[in-house]
Amino acid sequence: MSYLTPPHPCSYLPERYATNQFISPELTVDAPLYNHLIELGFRRSGNYVYRPRCFGCESCIPARIPVDAFKANRSQRRNWRTNQQLDVVARPAAFDDEHFELYRRYLAWRHDGGGMDNPSPRDYMGFLTSRGINTCFYELRDRGRLAGVAVVDCLMDSLSAVYTFYDPEYRQRGIGVYAILWQIAEARRLELSWIYLGYWISECSKMRYKGLFSPLEIYRRGRWVIADGIAPTSH
Repeated sequence: MSYLTPPHPCSYLPERYATNQFISPELTVDAPLYNHLIELGFRRSGNYVYRPRCFGCESCIPARIPVDAFKANRSQRRNWRTNQQLDVVARPAAFDDEHFELYRRYLAWRHDGGGMDNPSPRDYMGFLTSRGINTCFYELRDRGRLAGVAVVDCLMDSLSAVYTFYDPEYRQRGIGVYAILWQIAEARRLELSWIYLGYWISECSKMRYKGLFSPLEIYRRGRWVIADGIAPTSH
């Protein structure tokens, strides 16, 4: 059971309109069902599970990293070395004042005026958590100081990167990239197959970085394929 939203201004590509296909909120999306849906290109935002279904545009492409095949490039290896002193601590998906204040600071810096700034605690938890899905908040601490938080869904054969936010004072450290590299290492330790990254949008500067992880698998026309040499299409 699913439905399409009316066209609305696209959050990623100015002057375009978007339509999303949502799984009916009357259907309880538990972990096994979500594991199946994410393999079909769906993504969650809070309890809502959706995928883009835009007329004449295929710019939002589901992307995942095959863990065993991933090879870090020179910049990613440097990032890994630079951030090795960070301690990663797993926390339950529960409200935490320290996390929330960091989230507010991050949005005020990264998304000022974009509609996400100045969230309430309810907005925060409603966006990052979901009933029936095992979500973990991984703290990244620098000698005790909270540098960032990576919110991750733990699925049957994969990890799904929900959202990462970090202290703006660490912006030169590439915390967002490090969070993905750490998840790849963690998935290998747990013998999982993929890291799901949500949607790769090459035309959007904030989403383009996902294409730097190689190999990258993308979901096109009902199957996952290696992204090398494949460009998104739009009209």
